[in-house]
Amino acid sequence: MLFSALRTRSFRNLADMEVETQGKDVFLIGENGQGKTNFLEAVYFCAYASSFRGAPDHEMVRTGEAGCSAGAQFSGSLYNQVLLKFERGRKAVYLDGKRVNDRRDLLSVVPCIVFCHEDLEFVAGSPERRRWFFDQNQSLYDPLYLDDLRNYRQALKTRNALLRKAKLTGGNARAVLDAIDPQIARYGLPLMEKRRDTAEQFSRVFGSLYAEVAGIDHIGIRYLSSWKAGTYEGVIAGLGERREQDLASGVTLAGPHRDRYIFHREGSEFCAKASTGQRRLLSLLLRVAQARRFREITGKHPVFLLDDVLLELDPEKRRKFLAVMPEYDQAFYTFLPEEPFERYRKPDTLVYHVINGCLSRPP
Repeated sequence: MLFSALRTRSFRNLADMEVETQGKDVFLIGENGQGKTNFLEAVYFCAYASSFRGAPDHEMVRTGEAGCSAGAQFSGSLYNQVLLKFERGRKAVYLDGKRVNDRRDLLSVVPCIVFCHEDLEFVAGSPERRRWFFDQNQSLYDPLYLDDLRNYRQALKTRNALLRKAKLTGGNARAVLDAIDPQIARYGLPLMEKRRDTAEQFSRVFGSLYAEVAGIDHIGIRYLSSWKAGTYEGVIAGLGERREQDLASGVTLAGPHRDRYIFHREGSEFCAKASTGQRRLLSLLLRVAQARRFREITGKHPVFLLDDVLLELDPEKRRKFLAVMPEYDQAFYTFLPEEPFERYRKPDTLVYHVINGCLSRPP
């Protein structure tokens, strides 16, 4: 599966054009601010109908324009093309010309895994960002997990609204909470169980990867659930016991939305003492582990999007990182002009220079 062509209209600073991408490796060479990352974002947008930078849809519209679109042609996929339009504040997704109502249907078309600077947040950022990474990872190959996550978030939103209203008005919300709490437990428990399993699987793969590339062993990932009970009855009881605290604060204080993941080494949290370089490597190898896990479960190779990530590694770690990269169907790399990209170029590599949003092949 690969992207054979990408076309954009009014998408950030990119020129309105179609770019051939029929190649296993695609290099984008350009100075900062010229549009390299925007091009990767357009590729990702075609894969998942969202931005890997977490930007809202309206931010992808070129300044002064009313809307934008991005479309791609595929090779080796069940579908031939995808088109996404964002106009008048609404997004529409089409696969082979047919409207798609749920962007979940895109997940299996041409799965992408992105390596970017923002991935550092999965290591050094908030617990919410770590949860986002592991939720995204599970959703790539487990649609039931995504359904439970959506349903849990909706039930949580309803519960928190009731708690806030009760706090402000002093009203009695207990009867309604008695009806909502079973939904919280029913949708939250599968999330907790799968998160624990995923953390254990990631820990085994990730520890050996980090030892191989960085020379530091015994690195692991631990999942910490905010629910102590592991049964439906236990969760319901726990929600009841904490209800007064929830009512006093106006929010639900425990549940999958408060879970944490930690990187540890020999019983101690690793990130608190790790250098910036060690944290950067942690984030890169998380993506490698994600790709390996995806391959194990689906039997498919993903498309990689690597945004200036090689620049931040010293030559030896760069060599080791590339050595542990899993097999892929296609990879897009961004480089600054002064980087030694020719060292990684293969005879069939597509090379584009990016200047002011325009992509051009060298003569």
